[in-house]
Amino acid sequence: MEKRWQIALGLVVLASLSIAYYLISPAFIVVEMNEALPSTDSAGISISQPVLGSNATEMVVTNILAQGEFMPGDHDVAGKAILLESEGEKILRFEDFDTINGPDLLIYLSKDLTAKDFVNIGGIKATKGNVNYEVDSSIDTSQYKNVLVWCRAFGVLFSYAELK
Repeated sequence: MEKRWQIALGLVVLASLSIAYYLISPAFIVVEMNEALPSTDSAGISISQPVLGSNATEMVVTNILAQGEFMPGDHDVAGKAILLESEGEKILRFEDFDTINGPDLLIYLSKDLTAKDFVNIGGIKATKGNVNYEVDSSIDTSQYKNVLVWCRAFGVLFSYAELK
């Protein structure tokens, strides 16, 4: 009988450690990425540049639609979010982004900071660097003025940027 209790206790401890590892370990994992994007100036004026590997007459035009500095929610953050349009496609770009990781982090475009009315852009790609997220062309981005880094596992706002 005592051996069964020892096995049961061992299984409970193992399960507890596994859950703790899942929830805590992402905070110590830094994922760095540096994705390139066509040039733009900080004032939102379009700049054209030749497409690499093509003749000099083809140009890529990138417009800044909105941007904002990241602000801390429950965790410190640095960098800015920029909503861009290039060749008819919208891109949400994080520049000089730096935050801690967490379990089940998602990127939302949201009407508020509570994530009650939002569009899920996808899982976080990196916790540090310059990262691009494609925004579906069917999304009316003028309706969503906040970019949220949201922890779905805990329902917690990690950080946000107000797009202006």
